Amino acid sequence: MAYRCFDVDITDQVAHVRLNRPDELNTMVPEFWRELPEIVTGISDAGDARVLVISSTGKHFSAGMDLSVFTSQPDADAEPGRRHARLRSLVGRLQWTFTSLEQARMPVLVAVQGGCIGGGVDLATAADCRYASRDAFFSVQEINVGMTADVGTLQRLGTCVPQGVAREMAFTGRRMPAERAYEVGLVQGLYDDHDSLVAGVLETARELAAKSPLAMWGTKVSMNYARDHGVTAGLEQIATWQAGMFQPADLMESFTSKMDKRPAAYADLLPEPSGIE
Repeated sequence: MAYRCFDVDITDQVAHVRLNRPDELNTMVPEFWRELPEIVTGISDAGDARVLVISSTGKHFSAGMDLSVFTSQPDADAEPGRRHARLRSLVGRLQWTFTSLEQARMPVLVAVQGGCIGGGVDLATAADCRYASRDAFFSVQEINVGMTADVGTLQRLGTCVPQGVAREMAFTGRRMPAERAYEVGLVQGLYDDHDSLVAGVLETARELAAKSPLAMWGTKVSMNYARDHGVTAGLEQIATWQAGMFQPADLMESFTSKMDKRPAAYADLLPEPSGIE
């Protein structure tokens, strides 16, 4: 399927999604918000890709939200309460665009070059791991244009970096250069240029794709749950998960493949159900 904002490729069980509007700085036009969750959810539901990589093209990863998202709102003359309720629903839809990354059944890795601004930070913080080229920088731009960030940065940034660092970024809107982002843990690796960045992240993705997809899914679910609920509730959650999902097939394949000195061959996840059959 052709998309306006993205190119999509799936090779060797790694899905690679590229922002592909470099001349427009990969700004997030209305199509972006519809296409990304459709792509991510479709890949996750299919079950044949085990890792998802998001990279970009051109000088900057993304300059953030395009103002066209808000300039053509219908029902401008509607009763204020109903109009405001509709705006709340719109924000919820925008939030789902990035929450879909968090809910995907596989790890999501993001490769950032140049500017990662505004909505770009929302996207990056919703991923599981972030990597950057040395020319990258991150900016919570919303505060600089007189608004409160509302699609995920304020809720997720403080789980990626210390709270004081997150608040300084959110309050000042300053650019955080890649070296500092690596120092505080916002990114997990630095690369000299864009080409080596994408190559390095795809190499990491292939490493993850070689592991049990069911164990990987369980790991992601459990870490997200523990982050949001704390240690005690997290331990209860993983005990319940293991009671149903921990089966011997993948464990035995791990041991057998090591003994045979061959790559492990794990079954794909089953496709998610599309309805009642």
